[in-house]
Amino acid sequence: MPTYDYLCDECGHKFELLQAITEDKKRKCPECGKMKLRRLFGTGAAVVFKGSGFYQTDYRSESYKKGAEKEKKAKESKKTEKKESKTKKPDTKSSDQ
Repeated sequence: MPTYDYLCDECGHKFELLQAITEDKKRKCPECGKMKLRRLFGTGAAVVFKGSGFYQTDYRSESYKKGAEKEKKAKESKKTEKKESKTKKPDTKSSDQ
């Protein structure tokens, strides 16, 4: 629901009111009780994005997710192989003897 700004022309009371778009404009001022209330122009129906679900990757298909997972595992196994090959000591014995 959007928030609207209201101003009373009689007493100058200004406030925000959260109301549905389908609701009628308020006319009576809550401060002075006069019928001089008017709705101001403003942002009105601003969209607020909260929570997850607003990224393209949140809507990927299951087949895409499975493929991405396989690719990730393959990269991790390659990294592990490289680390293992670096930590192994080179063979110092010569077979020519």
